[in-house]
Amino acid sequence: MATLRFKALGEISRREPIEPELSDKKISDYFGADVFDREKMRQYISKEAYESLCDAIDEGRRIDRKIANQVAQGMKTWAMEKGATHYSHWFQPLNDSTAEKHDAFFEPMWGGGSFETFKGELLVQQEPDASSFPNGGLRNTFEARGYSAWDPSSPAFILDKTLCIPSIFIAYTGEALDFKTPLLKSLTAVDKAAVEVCQYFDKDVDKVNVTLGWEQEYFLVDEALFLARPDLMQTGRTLMGHIAAKDQQLDDHYFGAIPDRVLEFMKDFEQQAYRLGIPLKTRHNEVAPNQFECAPMFEEANIAVDHNTLLMTIMRRVALRHKLRVLFHEKPFLGVNGSGKHCNWSLCTNTGVNLLAPGKTPKNNIQFLAFFVNTIMAAHKFGVLFMASIATQSNSHRLGAHEAPPAVMSVFTGSTLSAVLDSLEQRVSEKKMTPDEKTEIKLDIGKIPNILLDNTDRNRTSPFAFTGNRFEFRATGSSNNCAAPLIVINTAIAEQLTQFKEEVDKLIAKGIKKDEAILQIIRKYIIESKNIRFEGNGYSAEWLREAAERGIESIGSVPDAFKVSVRKDAIALFEKHGIFNEAELHARYEINMENLVKKIQIESRVLADLAANHIVPTAIRYQNILIQNVKGLKDILPDEYADMAAEEIRTIRKIARYVKAIRENTYHMVDARKKYNAMDDIVARATGYSEEVQPYLDKIRHDIDKLELIVDDELWPLPKYREMMSIN
Repeated sequence: MATLRFKALGEISRREPIEPELSDKKISDYFGADVFDREKMRQYISKEAYESLCDAIDEGRRIDRKIANQVAQGMKTWAMEKGATHYSHWFQPLNDSTAEKHDAFFEPMWGGGSFETFKGELLVQQEPDASSFPNGGLRNTFEARGYSAWDPSSPAFILDKTLCIPSIFIAYTGEALDFKTPLLKSLTAVDKAAVEVCQYFDKDVDKVNVTLGWEQEYFLVDEALFLARPDLMQTGRTLMGHIAAKDQQLDDHYFGAIPDRVLEFMKDFEQQAYRLGIPLKTRHNEVAPNQFECAPMFEEANIAVDHNTLLMTIMRRVALRHKLRVLFHEKPFLGVNGSGKHCNWSLCTNTGVNLLAPGKTPKNNIQFLAFFVNTIMAAHKFGVLFMASIATQSNSHRLGAHEAPPAVMSVFTGSTLSAVLDSLEQRVSEKKMTPDEKTEIKLDIGKIPNILLDNTDRNRTSPFAFTGNRFEFRATGSSNNCAAPLIVINTAIAEQLTQFKEEVDKLIAKGIKKDEAILQIIRKYIIESKNIRFEGNGYSAEWLREAAERGIESIGSVPDAFKVSVRKDAIALFEKHGIFNEAELHARYEINMENLVKKIQIESRVLADLAANHIVPTAIRYQNILIQNVKGLKDILPDEYADMAAEEIRTIRKIARYVKAIRENTYHMVDARKKYNAMDDIVARATGYSEEVQPYLDKIRHDIDKLELIVDDELWPLPKYREMMSIN
């Protein structure tokens, strides 16, 4: 059978964990063992250097060169004791991956001999060339100079005997060529704006951190079957394949028992993750067969983003050891749920207060409502930017497919808090919820006593849902860098909090008491942002119509989403808060357009090759077998020929129609590709690829999938869904 034939390409691995000696240890015994964290800093650098480095991490202060030399020496000593031989600036270029160039600690001496060295100047800044990374016209290919610079707020770590130093990546002229640089700027903007608002409530607050808890979904495929699917290998998704008779419709995979082979893989990558300080907490089966999820504890957002990108690298490497492949593509299989990366966003003060958690005192609840309502207001004003931030070619297959939020923004707050907002809007003096809602709220002029919440409703169809003590942005794609949506959310929140403080201060200057001034502006924002709040089914066609009636902007296509970021209002927003300048935004716009073209182009080429060299010849071969069978029936059973050959003849005609359609659509697809390849304007090229080339992928797939149901299974050249979506 086909399954056995493809399995023969590779043996199923039942290997032991990478470090079996850790199997009997508590996770806490080795958590962070390969991270140069504060505990290691104390041991390997001087007190002066340690305190200076902590100041740089906590307060963003610049590190003196003398201190950098001490830190570099300590890092080198620690890393070499752990077996490291090389070091590398580890950064996140604009290609949804990570980059690293390894250099040895080893240095030869003139006249013979050698020694190991690592100086502060190499720690702080390097020139990795990296001229071929996406740059959107900020650099010419012949202008190779680009700089990576150490980010001390994210600790160095050891991976494959290499000391990896989290870094930013910028052009010679200073423009950001990565995700980390604007993310750090956006975190600074939120910190500044949030601290100023917190001062209304607590003078001890002098730092506000964005916290992030991501949830990573992914698929696993047996390596032998993966290698037998050129489309999976080259595009990350299946460009053809009829849905299996049984997939997720019985809901028996979600939260089910994890298959033994998968569990061994999970244990393996978790061990590496724990050594690297990634606080993984959860693992489980997801909705679709062969789909799984892992999630960590909440962390400071910059570190959380680094940990997510690092974990994706680890998972890919560990999967190879288990003869598996990890698929982070948002929609690797048609007809079943795709994969997302939920970003749970919140704010936490240096005093340990979660600003999005309801409190137990009137002061705390006014503070909670201030940040809660301002976040909703930010989504109301900049929601289209939120949705544009997660627009990619691969994520477009998932959004709006009745499995992920549609490409229109809405905010879910739950029945309890929705009632609170309605009460504030109506200026009700007192309102009690029913016992069934497990909540009670009392409103008064200028103050709000206890808000008691046992739990929070959830709405899986909302792009931006409040889930108890944070907002969950569910639209992010599984292959996306978390930094992309965080940059937009942070910037929007910083702008909104800044506006909030200005309006409150104006009322206070008029003699209105602080609490009443705050509540007046909160009420104003509740009314202004009401249209963005939606508690119903975000997948429904009715909501899309209602959203349009409410005046909520939706995004029609991926190219349209990219255009949002270079509108005048978007440019003004990012420039105001120092996140991007106009050149950087246009560069990212061009990079996104180029990436869209390249991905559709690759898929088109792969599908054309598979259709011409695998599917059509196989279909014709089977058609010829049927033709010979029909001829044989006529010769052997001439009296019964008409009745017995009728079905075969109908099948022969079907095959001929499908083959003809595949050939014609492939020809038209290639012709359309050539047409838009000849265009210099990247916007016209991307629009053409999206509107004219991509639809042919679906047309060709439709006819190939019909053939898959007809052609003899022994002849079909590719593994089928029923084979790929089952790991034993």
